[in-house]
Amino acid sequence: MEVVLAIAIGIVTGSGVYLLLRPRTFQVIMGLTLISYAVNLFIFSMGRLKVDSEPVLEPGLVATLANTADPMPQALVLTAIVIGFAMTALFLVVLLASRGLTGTDHVDGRERTEAQE
Repeated sequence: MEVVLAIAIGIVTGSGVYLLLRPRTFQVIMGLTLISYAVNLFIFSMGRLKVDSEPVLEPGLVATLANTADPMPQALVLTAIVIGFAMTALFLVVLLASRGLTGTDHVDGRERTEAQE
């Protein structure tokens, strides 16, 4: 299961980097979003993938990490999701304002011409 999760995180990260290097601003925003999802998956996987683990302590069980799930990665991912949503909303507003002012959605503010290709 860990290998599948590692491959999935690698694919999402690679897709995010590819989109981040594209010339249009919407693709850059989607790349940043994919990278933030990959980081969230990575942080979540640091809490170990455990099945049938108790989320809280039961009476009579010894308080060890083997008996309980670690709540810290879950809290960090939840916070990162909220921050990522706000960041994406802000970037979309900046994208729309930039497109309205410049008339193009290229990152550098100008279209590529035939001579530059």
